[in-house]
Parts: sequence; structure tokens; C-alpha cells
Amino acid sequence: MPNSAFMKPMSLSSELEAVVGKGPMPRSEVVKKLWVYIKKNGLQDAQNKRNINADESLKKVFGGKGMVNMFEMTKLVSKHLS
Repeated sequence: MPNSAFMKPMSLSSELEAVVGKGPMPRSEVVKKLWVYIKKNGLQDAQNKRNINADESLKKVFGGKGMVNMFEMTKLVSKHLS
């Protein structure tokens, strides 16, 4: 059985909704939509693909940080889910 906590629809902060669309949605969906946004806007670092260069909308999700790595991104996004 899949991890039900990962699949449970969560409420999103308005900052996160500005990037991935209206919630509620499961964490797995949030992460998928974040990557769609990152790729569409060319925000993945060319030198190091694990790094994300935040635009203004993502900076609000990333606590003001201009660059985060994938693992840090997951942790920061969690703060916007409830």
C-alpha cells in the first residue's frame, strides 16, 4: 500500500498556491507541479542540476532564498503544507 501520508490532500499556503495552483493537493502532486514550474521557467541550475534558482514567486516559498538544492526544497515546501 502506498504511503497514505504522502497521498493525503494538504492545504497549501497562498505563496505555494501562486506557484502550483489551488489546493488542497497531496504532497506528491505539489512536488510534481513544482518541477513542472521549475522546468517551464528554466530555474534548474545549468551547472548543478540539483540546485534550483528561485524566481520571485519561489523565493516566497523558499523563505527568501535565491538558490536551494532539491533536498532543501522539499523541507522548505513542507512549511507551506498543513
